[in-house]
Amino acid sequence: MIVRQTPHPFKIFFALRGSIIPKIYPQLLLVTILSTAITIIQHWIPDSFPYYGIATFTLLGIALSLFLGFRNNASYQRWWEARTLWGQLVYDARSLARQVLSFIDEDNTTAIEDGKDSNETARNTQRTMIYLTIAFAHAVRHRLRGTEPWEDIEPFVAAIHHDGMHQAKNAPDYIMRLMGKQLGDIRRQGMVSEQVIQNMDERLTSMTIVLAACERIHNTPLPFAYMLLVHRTTYLYCIMLPFGLVASLGWATPLICAVIAYTFFGLDALSEELEEPFGFAANQLPLTALSRTIEINLREALGETDIPPDITPINGYLQ
Repeated sequence: MIVRQTPHPFKIFFALRGSIIPKIYPQLLLVTILSTAITIIQHWIPDSFPYYGIATFTLLGIALSLFLGFRNNASYQRWWEARTLWGQLVYDARSLARQVLSFIDEDNTTAIEDGKDSNETARNTQRTMIYLTIAFAHAVRHRLRGTEPWEDIEPFVAAIHHDGMHQAKNAPDYIMRLMGKQLGDIRRQGMVSEQVIQNMDERLTSMTIVLAACERIHNTPLPFAYMLLVHRTTYLYCIMLPFGLVASLGWATPLICAVIAYTFFGLDALSEELEEPFGFAANQLPLTALSRTIEINLREALGETDIPPDITPINGYLQ
């Protein structure tokens, strides 16, 4: 994700990082070369391309603008919903940690197992729940990006569960089941009241909803037929455009066609990038930074000092 202060208008005009130009420069180059060739032919052989009028291309441009506008709106809604879901995950993780640290303590712990006093039992329970919450956040990120999660989540999950976690088809769902079992143990040991158990379970349910909603966005792209229609219409319009404008615009044809192609091809490529908000592209969500934020906040709440640093933007890019 691109994170930068608002630059000077002159600088933003030439900014390439975060711009869609690197993705569409082949199409821009094609349209510019084609427009230039048609303009040269029209100059040396007048009336090679008759004047078709602006109305035809205006109607086609309006129709294409409607197609692109609808697709961009749908893609942005997916991007914003994904960001809202991760904001909810941050809220749920912090709320669950606060409840665990506030209500599970030595004064409320009645169970003493294997010679351990209530203080140690409470501290271990707190640490286990909070570590599983951190592991869940990292596991969700890796599942959405299709990367290996073990390096990030194994330190926060007890070694006895590593084999089962590796065999699970859905690592974050497996971790959520461990959190549910841990919450059940808390209830059976009488560490907190039934009302607090219900509140904690609501947090777990909310985190499960976030996972399911993110998987829905990740696994359900926009209809392929609509994407294909927009792609074909964009290419056909931008390729036909110089043939219809050269008779009236003359040597200005390459410039005008390049600007129009930049607009239409750019909107098409941008909507394709926003459609999948969980990747590594410049305009996609900084899931690594968000999951690191959860880890830092929760480990800090536990009183730990050996915590990782915040992930900061590098050259304006936040991963």
